[in-house]
Amino acid sequence: MMQTVAIPLWLFVLILLFAVVTFASHFLFPSVRWFFRRRMQRAVAKLNERLERPIEPFKLARRYDMIQRLIYDPEVSRAIVEHARTEGIPENVAFEQAKRYAREIVPGFSATAYFGFAIRFAKFLSRSLYRVRLGNFDEAALSAVDKEATVIFVMNHRSNMDYVLVTWLAAERSALSYAVGEWARVWPLSRLIKAMGAYFIRRKSRNDLYRRVLARYVRMATDGGVTQAMFPEGGLSLDGALAQPKLGLLKYIIDERSADARDVVFVPVALNYDRVFEDRILVAAGQKGERRFRARISVVAKFVMKQVWLRLTGQYHRHGYAAVSFGAPISLSQFQRDHPQGTVKHLGKLLLDRIGEEVPVLPVPMVARALLSAEGPMTHKALAATVEQMVETLPKAHVYLPRGDTAYATEVGLRMLKKRNLVQEADGLLTLVKEERPLVAYYAASIEHLFRSRSA
Repeated sequence: MMQTVAIPLWLFVLILLFAVVTFASHFLFPSVRWFFRRRMQRAVAKLNERLERPIEPFKLARRYDMIQRLIYDPEVSRAIVEHARTEGIPENVAFEQAKRYAREIVPGFSATAYFGFAIRFAKFLSRSLYRVRLGNFDEAALSAVDKEATVIFVMNHRSNMDYVLVTWLAAERSALSYAVGEWARVWPLSRLIKAMGAYFIRRKSRNDLYRRVLARYVRMATDGGVTQAMFPEGGLSLDGALAQPKLGLLKYIIDERSADARDVVFVPVALNYDRVFEDRILVAAGQKGERRFRARISVVAKFVMKQVWLRLTGQYHRHGYAAVSFGAPISLSQFQRDHPQGTVKHLGKLLLDRIGEEVPVLPVPMVARALLSAEGPMTHKALAATVEQMVETLPKAHVYLPRGDTAYATEVGLRMLKKRNLVQEADGLLTLVKEERPLVAYYAASIEHLFRSRSA
């Protein structure tokens, strides 16, 4: 028993590593996790004191615990049995599929990542790229929302910058949980997005088991009071106009809602831009009639490097204005009382209508619409007169005029279009570049519905 045993150095190192890992997992890691979790709880408690809507315990639960709760939910269990029977597979195989879906969907929210990094970065990026303006914002109405209600921001979807802008502008109210599509599942972006509380969805999945798992998670989050943000259109606008609502997430929120469940309050949010960075990709996809965006990483990298170079050489200019408006809250309980026969479809239409009413009117969309309305070349004077007439036609819209001057707003919008070679000028006459008319129409379409509703 006391004899010396010779072993290779590599084996000794391996045994030592196993011993260290075993010691840490049994004695060190639990203590360290407990220490940091206590610190996080104190930090969150202090953070909740300044937030209008404190972060709910559901959002702060450990990701592992939430996955377990989801996959063992009675509704999911029934869906697993049905899926196994329909597909002719063992129930344990169906269970593993549901578990994989749950892992894919459930976020791992980090208050440190969200409020320590994401908000600061969102504010910096937004202000670096645009002159950000806040349109309508009824502080009293938003503050009057029942503190026990679940608030869901419903937004039109113009750009991937929508996430950035609204995350920053809503930072003083609460942390938002977004539903994001497949584009965000790329590593390491996926880890960051999950840490910010977003959950992934497969927008075109026809798998009943997947939809059941997703529906139960959305229902749990809603019952747990998690402040959420969603895009009723279901995807980016390909033509600049508001699209018909996709009802999937709304259906999950409303279906199976018990009579004593907390109220759900929808806050319409409308965004508009003088420049949407994905505009050419979106217009091209719309012309082809398919939602397949072929944006290569090399194109994105080239754009970023160009912006960095312009900033370093002192030639950088921001890309016009970006504006956000917040509409009057809509209570789901009140909607159901007022419309006892109302369906998810009726609610979706109401939300899109309210979003449309709040869309900010910016210089580039106004100038784009004015140029498209002309039968031929326009003078600067005629363009300014057309824009002024448009402003007078929309007295209740959220029209942003730089310096409060219609003529100056016209020049700002025209300068942006000329800078991108969408408009040509010769002998004082302004003409749209023929090949670029679809892109100009994309910007005009963002406010076209305001004129239709006015004439109606």
